[in-house]
Amino acid sequence: MLLALGLFTFSIDTLAFDEIARRADWRHATSPRIGARDATQFTGPGVETIGLPGTVYREIADGAVSLDELRRMADTGDAWSLVDGRGYVYGAYVITGIDDRGKVFFPDGTPRQIDFSIDLLRVDSAVA
Repeated sequence: MLLALGLFTFSIDTLAFDEIARRADWRHATSPRIGARDATQFTGPGVETIGLPGTVYREIADGAVSLDELRRMADTGDAWSLVDGRGYVYGAYVITGIDDRGKVFFPDGTPRQIDFSIDLLRVDSAVA
């Protein structure tokens, strides 16, 4: 297992992402001052996001089934715990976007390759 979002596991058998891109922001309010730089005050953590781009090949796993399961999870609007294979807990995340692109098709139109990207947003509480 590379990563688990709730009960969904990212792995070679489901969706193996190519990289994990994590971004965090912190908020600082500013007040203008005459003849000096603006005064700043830390107001708390801001947005934290994770992007999971990758490629899945039909010969290895049925990525369409896994992407459909993630879409069903996103449809609930629920937050899910995000934990990596080492046991590191990232926190609770909601799914805010899923992009996929099918390539190199079988004669029936099934893609042999699916490039995907999953966007996650950290929130304060999780369901599973």
